[in-house]
Amino acid sequence: MALTEQTLISAITILEDGQLQIRRSRRILDNGMQIAEQYHRHVLAPGDETAGEDSRVKAVANLLWTPQVIADYKVAQARNRS
Repeated sequence: MALTEQTLISAITILEDGQLQIRRSRRILDNGMQIAEQYHRHVLAPGDETAGEDSRVKAVANLLWTPQVIADYKVAQARNRS
């Protein structure tokens, strides 16, 4: 029995306001067969730091988060706080 662990980004969801929902999966494999899986989710808002993120997350953020998207998000957040 050879147990191995695999961690990967299993989903990147783009929300209407430009936020990214990231789902990281941690899989346990027994001789290549998946026997368990755990999920961790986190959200990135337009303009958030992406230095520690997976390269695919960075690529999506760089493509999506134009200066206009970031500005629109900040305006909407300020409006929601009022």
